[in-house]
Amino acid sequence: MADFSDLQLDVARVRRDFSILDREVHGKPLVYLDNAATCQTPRQVIEVFDDYYRRYNANIHRGLHTLADEATAAFEGTRETVRAYLGAAEAREIVFTRGTTEAINLVAASWGRANLGPGDEVLISRLEHHSNIVPWQLLAGELGFTIKVIPVDERGVLDQAAYRDLIGERTRLVAVNHVSNALGTVNPVADMASLAHEHGALIMVDGAQAAPHQPIDVQALGADFYAFSGHKVYGPTGVGALYGRAELLEAMPPWQGGGEMIKTVSFETPTTFADIPYKFEAGTPAIAEVIALGRALAWVNEIGLGLIQAWETRLLEHATEGVASIEGLRVLGTSPDKAAVLSFVVDGAHAQDIGLLIDQLGVAIRTGHHCAQPLLSHFGVDATCRASFAAYNTPEEIDIFVEGLERVVGMLR
Repeated sequence: MADFSDLQLDVARVRRDFSILDREVHGKPLVYLDNAATCQTPRQVIEVFDDYYRRYNANIHRGLHTLADEATAAFEGTRETVRAYLGAAEAREIVFTRGTTEAINLVAASWGRANLGPGDEVLISRLEHHSNIVPWQLLAGELGFTIKVIPVDERGVLDQAAYRDLIGERTRLVAVNHVSNALGTVNPVADMASLAHEHGALIMVDGAQAAPHQPIDVQALGADFYAFSGHKVYGPTGVGALYGRAELLEAMPPWQGGGEMIKTVSFETPTTFADIPYKFEAGTPAIAEVIALGRALAWVNEIGLGLIQAWETRLLEHATEGVASIEGLRVLGTSPDKAAVLSFVVDGAHAQDIGLLIDQLGVAIRTGHHCAQPLLSHFGVDATCRASFAAYNTPEEIDIFVEGLERVVGMLR
């Protein structure tokens, strides 16, 4: 079994920040292994909401009074935190959104509508979450460009030879996730970006599953666009961020109109728009959520992404070894480079039944297609069970999960 003794993560101290981990479910201690869907939120992030609404609740950017100044400073402070977290060159390259899905839709609606048309091609990997497929399909139906699919092998690894064959002079964009939410596969984004740029194409990276698990440097990766969601990285729901290279964002038209994103509005002359990133942030934003996102990223930095990555890698090894003895269990996603996701099916047992029964033992896992139906169809299944890990999970919780899974599988056979 995996050895944790050389790691310096004080998981007991980490867990003290999450009161929800002390609760019971069906009379059993909660073992929360659904982190790829939503991470739990530490008390430091939760306290941001109380502090904001009790002390300095005000709209940002437009006020001259003290509360507005304080709210604006905290909001813009998060922009700098996100910039540093992603390794972006400038804070103005960070656009706040409701999450990864909205960020990708922003790129599709603004950059895509201005730059794609008949004869153009967009390459999308089979590993993608629906949020990095459907916006491009909708736009293709409107504008008439072609979507081509980068295939995946039986390990859940993208076929790089096929990628090299697919990309060409008509390719305008490559859409790929950094880490697969369904399998945990870590994609070679830097290499893929380099090849895309050689052909004059851009790359849109869905970073939702990478942001909580590994250090990110968008400049080193060569990402043109990179998106992530707050609730995947110990923050609140309903907030996320889009990184875009400044020259790209400057050339893109606004995608929503309203207050905040303008310089001047007139009935007599054309409306002029604010500088980036503000021209993409129409209306009053989720102010408390953005500030809380900044605190969540600070919490991750305090623990250390490198240490979190190493801890989760051991948890994944421990879980993979633990389930290997269960007869008829097949792990989907065996890439040699994987993040903290264990996706599996069991002969003679439906994923939904496993999920419902193991919940009775206090263990929370995710079942279904994980918004990755094209990927699961490649493996000939319509649903998997998915256990996914975070910094607060322990080897003992993995043991409870494995023992519970053995019991549940026995009941279903």
